[in-house]
Amino acid sequence: MKKIVSLAVSYPVSILMMVLAVILLGSISFGKLGIELVPELKNPTLFVELKVGIKPPTEVEKQFVESIESIAIRQSGAIEVSSISQTGYGRVTVQYDWSKDMDEAFLDLQKSLSAFSLNDEIDEFVISQFDPNAAPIMILGIYNPASNDTEALRRIAETNFRNEFIKLPGIAEVRLSGDQEKEVVLETDPDLLASFGLTVNDLVTKIQSYNRSVSGGFIEELGRKYVIKGLGIVQKPEDLEELVVGYTTRKNAALPAASPVLTTNATSSSDQVPVLLREVANIKIVDKEASSIVRVNQRRSVGMSIYKETKYNTVNAVNELMGSLERLKKTAPGYEFVIIQNQGRFIQGAIDEVKESGLYGIFFAVIVLFLFLRRIGSTLIISIVIPISIIATFNLMYFNGLTLNVMTLGGLALSAGMLVDIAIVVVENIFRKREEGLSVKDAAIEGTSEVSGAITASTLTCIVVFLPIVYLQGASGELFKDQAWTVAFSQLASLFVAILVIPMLFVQFFRKDKVFQKERKVFSGENYVRFKAYRSALDKVLNHKAGWIIGSFVMILAAALLVPVVGSEYMPQSDTRAISVDVTLPNGTQLSRTSSTV
Repeated sequence: MKKIVSLAVSYPVSILMMVLAVILLGSISFGKLGIELVPELKNPTLFVELKVGIKPPTEVEKQFVESIESIAIRQSGAIEVSSISQTGYGRVTVQYDWSKDMDEAFLDLQKSLSAFSLNDEIDEFVISQFDPNAAPIMILGIYNPASNDTEALRRIAETNFRNEFIKLPGIAEVRLSGDQEKEVVLETDPDLLASFGLTVNDLVTKIQSYNRSVSGGFIEELGRKYVIKGLGIVQKPEDLEELVVGYTTRKNAALPAASPVLTTNATSSSDQVPVLLREVANIKIVDKEASSIVRVNQRRSVGMSIYKETKYNTVNAVNELMGSLERLKKTAPGYEFVIIQNQGRFIQGAIDEVKESGLYGIFFAVIVLFLFLRRIGSTLIISIVIPISIIATFNLMYFNGLTLNVMTLGGLALSAGMLVDIAIVVVENIFRKREEGLSVKDAAIEGTSEVSGAITASTLTCIVVFLPIVYLQGASGELFKDQAWTVAFSQLASLFVAILVIPMLFVQFFRKDKVFQKERKVFSGENYVRFKAYRSALDKVLNHKAGWIIGSFVMILAAALLVPVVGSEYMPQSDTRAISVDVTLPNGTQLSRTSSTV
């Protein structure tokens, strides 16, 4: 270790270049670190969702959900399967072991359930790692102060914004709420239908058969193959009016004798006349019955709930959304946009508060160091090495895929305190060697190498205490793993700084110091009085060892008894500065009644 310290002192320019390189790379790494409130919890869960029209919950469960559950529980690593069945909707949640590779689990489950995706009775079948109940990272409200056209509002929200947001990196889903679509309503008269020999079911069947795209095979000509398709898609409501829903027989009168062509059949004939949909039904375009109503500042609005991908950084996703929103606002003049909820702003504020607290802690630590050390040089050295150690840690955090969150910042603050301890030991030992009469360079070498074994052992002890946490499984392991890595990285950086940077800085700061004032009067005057008082108190403690030991055990027992009183929870409570009011009316209450109550 002495040779390493000698190299650091003898080649200060090389050490300076190393430090500048670490600072440069650390600054770049800091800019690329993601920002989260807490570390990303890799929840080992898959979700299977299906939509099947308007089937009742019992039928959804019997026909689809139970079969999916039986297949899912047999998957490798699956430990729990639960389901929810609603009218026309079913969701199966498959919980896996924390050690399971979720990419492999996703592919296996998708392969096992491939038959359901081909079932004609299922309108939509989705397997995802996205939790449908997860909180959105942003909720937007869109309304037009000058118009109450809900269809135009829905069209703007879906076409101009939802379809663009879904393309952004990290955005998993954008859900609209409060949107109201138009629908085509056919009003029929049973007697009129009966006169044509038709029923309502006949109209439904005809409309469905016409609204199709049918393959007609292919033909070959001159070495080329042409695919034939029969298109009957209804594109606009006017197309419905001309649909042929049946035929009726109409008796024709005898044709005139002058007709040379039809003379032989002039007496009577019967023709099949097509019956058009507009002849037997009144076609209207009305607003579809709303399933939800959203109001912002008492204005009818459309809400957009935006969800991020599981592993994507929340703050980065929100920043992408804000940039896109500012750009897309120009495509919808006259519309107002209100951000109802923004997780990114809340997370950024929480992280900024932790950063600010850490900076204040370092600042006050420097002041306390100066008050106790009474040396500007040693205080300045420690003040320089603290940020160098933290910036060096950013490099290791970036390459290990960590983010800035309350856990990693807490680890940095903890390590900064440990670095101060190591730096004080090194600096004070160097000063002690200087007081013994060694030159500045020799004092730096001897003082650092003398305590290098102790500080290395101290650093490795801290690493050994924290590093096993990375092997924990479950939510606790995911939560504290980042902090353990951060403490280990920062301790290694602290050791690097203490052995190489501190002795080099000491030599540079005190290289012109020819005569070093020896402080021999340590125990004279006021210092002697304080030392005597401390020694007297220590003698009393040592003379009553049994009492102090028993008192320590009593305090430990009292602290253990206080644990139930203090209480415990998984995460600390946070203030979102918002109040949410939930109102539930009796089952069967109409939406309009609920809206008026709200």
